[in-house]
Amino acid sequence: MADWPLKKLGGRTPLEAARKPNMDWIARNGTCGMVRTVPKGVKPGSDVANISIFGYDPRVSYSGRGPLEALSRGIKLGKNDVAFRCNLVKIENGKMADYSAGHITTAEARKVIKFLDRELGNKKTRFFAGISYRHLVLIDGGPSKVKCTPPHDITGRPIAKYLPKGPGADTLNILMSDSNEILSSKGGKANMIWLWGQGKTPSMKKFPLKGSVITAVDLIKGIGRAIGLDVINVPKVTGYLDTNYTGKAKYALASLKKKDFVFVHVESPDESGHEGNIKHKIKAIEDFDKYVVGTILKGLKKFRNYKVMVLPDHATPISIMTHSGEPVPFAIYSSRKKVRGASGYNEKSASRSKLRINQGHKLMDYFIRSA
Repeated sequence: MADWPLKKLGGRTPLEAARKPNMDWIARNGTCGMVRTVPKGVKPGSDVANISIFGYDPRVSYSGRGPLEALSRGIKLGKNDVAFRCNLVKIENGKMADYSAGHITTAEARKVIKFLDRELGNKKTRFFAGISYRHLVLIDGGPSKVKCTPPHDITGRPIAKYLPKGPGADTLNILMSDSNEILSSKGGKANMIWLWGQGKTPSMKKFPLKGSVITAVDLIKGIGRAIGLDVINVPKVTGYLDTNYTGKAKYALASLKKKDFVFVHVESPDESGHEGNIKHKIKAIEDFDKYVVGTILKGLKKFRNYKVMVLPDHATPISIMTHSGEPVPFAIYSSRKKVRGASGYNEKSASRSKLRINQGHKLMDYFIRSA
C-alpha cells in the first residue's frame, strides 16, 4: 500500500489521502519507523519482501517464487523439478494487455488450466490450478537459470522484448506460444500463459514461535509452511477488492487464542497499484483499515498484553504500476508501553522518525523483543 506522491492527490500518497483512523491510532500511540524490506541490488517483489518481514535474509534463504507457491498447495517437487509461477494473461496486438486476464474467476481459470494440462502437459510438464490468474507449472529438468520477467511489470508493453531468455528459454517460449495458439481459438478472458518466478525446493529453518498465516496468496502460504507456521484458509478470500476482509480479522483473533502470533496479509492495495487505479487503491486501504485493522484492534482488547504491527511488504506506486524497493513505513503498538508516536500512519510521517531498520529481516526480531 506504500506509494509515491501523486499530482491527482495534491502531492499526497494514497496512504495520506485515505481515511484510516485505526492505522493512524497505532502510529500515534506507538512506534513508527522505516524499514528496507528489499535488500539493495535485489529486484523488488512480494517474495523477497515477505521473506524479510518473517525474519529471514532473502539473499540467503530465497530459492524462487514458484517452489514456495507449490509448497503452499502441498505439491511435492521431485529432485529435478523446477516450479514456475504461471499467470493466465491477456495479450492484444503483441502487448501485455492484462497480467490477470481481467481477474479471471477461480472457477473459469481452473477449467483453463485443466484444459492446458490435457493439451500441453505430459510426464515432464504438469499444470496445477490455483486461485484466479495465479497457477503453477512444474517441469522435470526444467531451466532454473533462465531470466524471466513478471507480467505485472510490463503492462501495456510489447511482450517480445520480455520473453524468457538464457539457457533453456526455448522450452518456456514454445510452451507459452502453444498456449496462446490454443487458448486464442477457444475464446475467454485468458489467451496465454506467462511463466516466471522459477526455482527449486527451498531450505528454511523453522520459526521460533508458534504462529499462523492468513492470506489469499499462495506465495505467502508457502513461506509460512516453509518455516513451520499454520496456514489458515478463510472462506471467500480473493486477493482483490471483494475479498473477505472481516473474515480474515476474525480468524486471526481466533488463532491468537492458541498461537503466539498471526500474520495477516492483504493483497488488494498491491493489485490496485498494478492496475494504476488511484480510486481502487484508496478504497483498498480504507477497507483494510476498517475491516481488518479495526476489527483486530477491537478484538485484541480481550487480551491482557499484546503487540500489533502494520506495514506494507513493499511499495507498488500507481505511477509505475509495479513494485519499487525503497524503505516502507511501519508502526508498532504495544499495550505495555505507552508512547507519543507520529502524527499519523503514512510514508511522510514515518520518514520523520529516527528509527531506521536497513536490514528488513531484523524487523521481526525488533517487533518480538521490543516493549
